[in-house]
Amino acid sequence: QVQLVQSGGGLVQPGGSLRLSCAPSSFILDDYSIGWFRRAPGKEREGVSCIAASDGTTYYADSVKGRFTISRDYAKNTVYLQLTDVKPEDTAVYYCATKAYRPTMCGPMKGSFFGSWGQGTQVTVSS
Repeated sequence: QVQLVQSGGGLVQPGGSLRLSCAPSSFILDDYSIGWFRRAPGKEREGVSCIAASDGTTYYADSVKGRFTISRDYAKNTVYLQLTDVKPEDTAVYYCATKAYRPTMCGPMKGSFFGSWGQGTQVTVSS
């Protein structure tokens, strides 16, 4: 069973920045694409971003494009999601996950196509 260990998150003011980390325990980043999802209270899960294992191609939801940046560090075997210019509507529990269907590609960005999930981390944007 693949484990994804998340870190980061917390309380941040509107317009601020935050970095989330996702470290897989038993594979390297060339094996699986890693996606980030979030679930806000009363809302459906949303696919936020993804980085493809095959070539590092990135995906961003329209709601975060230009504000969030996904990256990977091979030396640390870790994927990061940098949140900048955050807004109250970014408040949610954020999860990273490995792509199970077509693992080297990000698409389709559907939660059901992702297999192992991290434990989730709360991001709260509030003044």
